[in-house]
Amino acid sequence: MIEMVVESVRVNLINPNRVVVLKERERDRYLAIVIGGPEADSIAIKLHDRSAPRPLTHDLLKNVIEDLGASVSRILINDLIDQVYYARIVLEIQGRESEIDSRPSDAIALAVRVGASIFV
Repeated sequence: MIEMVVESVRVNLINPNRVVVLKERERDRYLAIVIGGPEADSIAIKLHDRSAPRPLTHDLLKNVIEDLGASVSRILINDLIDQVYYARIVLEIQGRESEIDSRPSDAIALAVRVGASIFV
């Protein structure tokens, strides 16, 4: 798998969807994934070091994971089926790993909050 970083969140000019652009950490290769507005806003808020007056869903998820004594080890965007990307959130819990199925947008929004690596 290749490690990526979030390069930007952009507006798709053809339709109302947003796009998160991932950039390969070591090279100039990119992956654009179409995501929903709320997830795009959640990622952009954190990328621009802003905060909401109350926890957003991804902040809540981060807080629950940490309060339960777990940590986000990494994010895996591991599949593309019928033009739909699939992701896994890899948690470390008391020395063992657990993989949780996720939409890439939610996994990325969580990754930017906890500083987890993103692999594609």
